[in-house]
Amino acid sequence: MATAPTKPTTPVKPVKKEGSSASDLFASLAIPICLIVSITIFMLILGNPSHYKGGDVEHGEPTDIYGIVHKGGVLVPLVMSYVLMVIVFSIERFVVIGKASGTGNVDSFVKKVTGLLNAGNIEAASGECDKQKGSVANVIKSGLKKYKEMETEANMDIDQKTLAIQKDIEEATALEMPMLEQNLTIIATLVSIGTLTGLLGTVVGMIKAFAELSGASTNTSALSAAISEALVNTAMGITTSALSIIMYNVFTSKIDKLTYAIDETGFSIVQTFAASHKHSR
Repeated sequence: MATAPTKPTTPVKPVKKEGSSASDLFASLAIPICLIVSITIFMLILGNPSHYKGGDVEHGEPTDIYGIVHKGGVLVPLVMSYVLMVIVFSIERFVVIGKASGTGNVDSFVKKVTGLLNAGNIEAASGECDKQKGSVANVIKSGLKKYKEMETEANMDIDQKTLAIQKDIEEATALEMPMLEQNLTIIATLVSIGTLTGLLGTVVGMIKAFAELSGASTNTSALSAAISEALVNTAMGITTSALSIIMYNVFTSKIDKLTYAIDETGFSIVQTFAASHKHSR
């Protein structure tokens, strides 16, 4: 899309600043909270003596899946926090993108506005934007407002007016779209660090396993615990990465759909203006 505007309209910019600050605050709070929750779950729930034979957390064998996961070692709560982060930030992105889409179906909204533009009913198209709300409607309404301004502008030719409308739509888009992409970088980052942290846990577990095998007498209990640690971390790392990839692709697809809707309707606005003012050339 177009580069960020040098002089954004005053009604929009403060909203984006406020939204950006709220999103940054959410991220700064969500990350440590997820880590604290994961450590608490690891210590109090997974590490409960009831999940081990004889209630011996240090030397007893785990009796269920909770104990097995707990045996994964100190990296388990870290990887668990990654999973929680993916879930939390996915919910947050669903809410933000849902609000950006507006109150109704985006495709139906675009068809309505396009139909009204083809009929030359600019006021009705602007009214549809008021009903729809959201980022898409905000951008289209900004373009329609510029459309009406250009109709009364006497000091510009048709090409300049058309370019002014197009630029206004691009500037409004540049202000709305970045908000939708915020925190997606966190989800994308979790794809890599989830795998790497899980791999680190795997390596640590295998080191312990080989250390047991290299001893004069192999302690089968310690060996199985080391192998269990390696496998648990591997499984959790893969789970984190898989979930992150799925959610990232879901959100980028939704954002692309909104961007396409804006581009399609913006093109219709520019073409309608150019077609209806050919006689001004």
